[in-house]
Amino acid sequence: MARNFIQAGDNLTIPAPASVLSGGVVIAGDIRGIALIDAAAGAPVDVSVVGCWELPKVAANAFTLGAKVYWNATDSLATTTASGNTLLGYTIEAAPADTAAVKVRLLTA
Repeated sequence: MARNFIQAGDNLTIPAPASVLSGGVVIAGDIRGIALIDAAAGAPVDVSVVGCWELPKVAANAFTLGAKVYWNATDSLATTTASGNTLLGYTIEAAPADTAAVKVRLLTA
């Protein structure tokens, strides 16, 4: 292996931009991922930046298969609303309105 190899990059250890629980969404600049451990703001947190995850969503939003999913950091919910929110990924199955969660494949850079 090359001497300058650091890691595969599927999981990153970064300073938590805010307090987060395991399974919570982490947005740090252009890094988007899911916390694998609980962490206080500024503490190291292991973040998965790949894969498919079930996340809480705005109940009134309906997602079709393959739809873009945005993250509303204020409400800590997935949403169909792009304005003011961060693009997180896309759906891997439909999620009708009045359901509590949506299955999302994270975007990879």
